[in-house]
Amino acid sequence: MAVFYNLPMNSKPRSTRRRFLKRSAAAATGVHLVNVSTSKLGAQIIGANERINVGVCGIKGRGGSHISGFMGQDNVVVTTLIDIDEKQFAPRQRQIRDKTGNEAPNTVNDIRQALEDKDLDVVSIATCNHTHSINTIFACQAGKDVYVEKPMSHNVWEGRKVIEAAKKYNRIVQHGTQQRSSDGRAKEIAAVKSGKYGKLLVSKGYCCKPRWSIGFKEPQEKPPAHINWDAWLGPAPMQPYHGNLVHYNWHWFWDFGNGDTGNQGVHEMDVARWAIDGATMPTKVWGLGGRLGYEDQGETPNMHLSVFEYDDVLMVFETRGLVDNKVKDKFPRKVLNEYYTTEGVIRGNKFYKTGSDKGESVSGGTPDKITPGGPFQSFITSIRARDPQLCNAGPEHGHYSSALCHLGNIAARVGKQASMAEKPKYQLGDDPRVMEAFETIQANVEAVVGGDLASTNYSLGPILDFDPVNEKFTGDGGQVAKANELLTRNYRDPWVIPEQV
Repeated sequence: MAVFYNLPMNSKPRSTRRRFLKRSAAAATGVHLVNVSTSKLGAQIIGANERINVGVCGIKGRGGSHISGFMGQDNVVVTTLIDIDEKQFAPRQRQIRDKTGNEAPNTVNDIRQALEDKDLDVVSIATCNHTHSINTIFACQAGKDVYVEKPMSHNVWEGRKVIEAAKKYNRIVQHGTQQRSSDGRAKEIAAVKSGKYGKLLVSKGYCCKPRWSIGFKEPQEKPPAHINWDAWLGPAPMQPYHGNLVHYNWHWFWDFGNGDTGNQGVHEMDVARWAIDGATMPTKVWGLGGRLGYEDQGETPNMHLSVFEYDDVLMVFETRGLVDNKVKDKFPRKVLNEYYTTEGVIRGNKFYKTGSDKGESVSGGTPDKITPGGPFQSFITSIRARDPQLCNAGPEHGHYSSALCHLGNIAARVGKQASMAEKPKYQLGDDPRVMEAFETIQANVEAVVGGDLASTNYSLGPILDFDPVNEKFTGDGGQVAKANELLTRNYRDPWVIPEQV
């Protein structure tokens, strides 16, 4: 089995007989297909009438949306299905065949095998978080363009490696934070940045979706025969299969997921960062959280508060999973963004002046240019033009917004135990929205545990200094050292990302 980080690349992406014939036919009919060298790899512009072959990796759940997003476009064909669970293939093959009339796509249960196909142009990745970056890098090295689901990375270090790989191999990489493809969201962000409604003080995001107990599943001596367990584990440590991993609850285990902050939350984290002009990495991070309200097999926080400092603007992010269900009257689900200014607050595309409950529609500023057609069509547009600037969510956006989720998780993970009955003795920033967020978490937990807060502990992290250029925590002490260790992971051979991609 090939290991693609050692794959030698030619000076140009591999040509195929199919492509040669199409270019010859175009020349015969007088259609001019431009061949522009955009880097040392000399990637070619793909004409509007030339077919783009797509392989979708991870076809259950979100992968179905990838398939639909590509099937609806002219001259884009899903030719390969990649999944570690062979039971997923037949239904997806029927879906594609019945919808398009095309032949049923090929199937493979290991992405490395798919990348050997010279006719494959694009890989669209909807696998588990811990394989997003490494699969993207392998695909770039194999000469494929990549659409990769959120979060782009499982840790901060590998996210930077994706940026390096996209640049080195001249690949188009788009991140699956779909709100970057929304004209409406771009107009809202432009209004926030315009200053028309005051100076931004706090950019806040909420990820409050019901994430209740997953219970316990016993490890099995062998994984099911239809699952390629080695490929599913990828770079993660070898460990036994159990039913709380495949196909969804892996989100709540550190080896594979990043909790709901890195699951749903990365969308709202991306928007919160977008609203802060020029924001990349923060200079300070503070976090707290825990898996509260029940005991189960999961590891990641279901209640989590993250705060980030960007000069004189704070980003505050509130993740609460103990919502809906039995507490839905007081704590319903809530997934949105708010922007607090010196004059009031913007939420839901309306401005509420301080002291008023009457909102006015926001306007003003110059919105970022959005490539039309939504995330999948804009990605294809970028590929045909060989222009990464046409991607609405390129790898830099993916890296920075995903990294914020990781930094918030790290800040809580290196903390010390504290009682939920007591407020934190320190916090990052003196803005009242920070403590209001904690008090909401506190009240939400109390509603679930029946008022027994004194015996409910959470992890309270220190205020951590962060170097946004070198992407490292700075300072002394064991908590800082542990935080820096969590910026990367030990990769299982041969699923290794080298220092030089």
